[in-house]
Amino acid sequence: MKKIFQYTLTILALAVVISSCSSVRSTTSAHVPRDRFVGTWTLNTVTYEGGLLPNAVQSVFDQAPPSEFVGSTWKLTNSGNGIYTLANGTSQTIFWSVFEGTTGTQFQFKKIYEGDKAKNVAEGYRLDVGSATKDNLVLKTPIPIGAQTGYVVYSFSKK
Repeated sequence: MKKIFQYTLTILALAVVISSCSSVRSTTSAHVPRDRFVGTWTLNTVTYEGGLLPNAVQSVFDQAPPSEFVGSTWKLTNSGNGIYTLANGTSQTIFWSVFEGTTGTQFQFKKIYEGDKAKNVAEGYRLDVGSATKDNLVLKTPIPIGAQTGYVVYSFSKK
């Protein structure tokens, strides 16, 4: 009886060690340096993950459907100033920054209108960084779907 207890305890301890060493899947990348975002980017594709259907999202960034952002150009300077221009010519001035959260790096921006100062604008948008290389950038907007999370995925290439 004593040996059975010892074996059970050993197996239980081994199971705890193995489960604590397993990797946790994260939707965001580890630390991404700020300078990785600087430059002129073109949004090539918008896709959907996690069971999110394309027509489920009517508007992103309080502006337009995700599909209208395909072909847009995003110019991001090192100072944090930026502008994006949709394919239809609509432009929006932004102030952007990088946020290091517990789940990884996030790209965040605020819309800036004439007369606004970024420090006085309280509302903005935060996107998870899926990946960021010198030539490609993937950003994801989390969208709650019941008890799960789906994502609108934006894939950029550097000009």
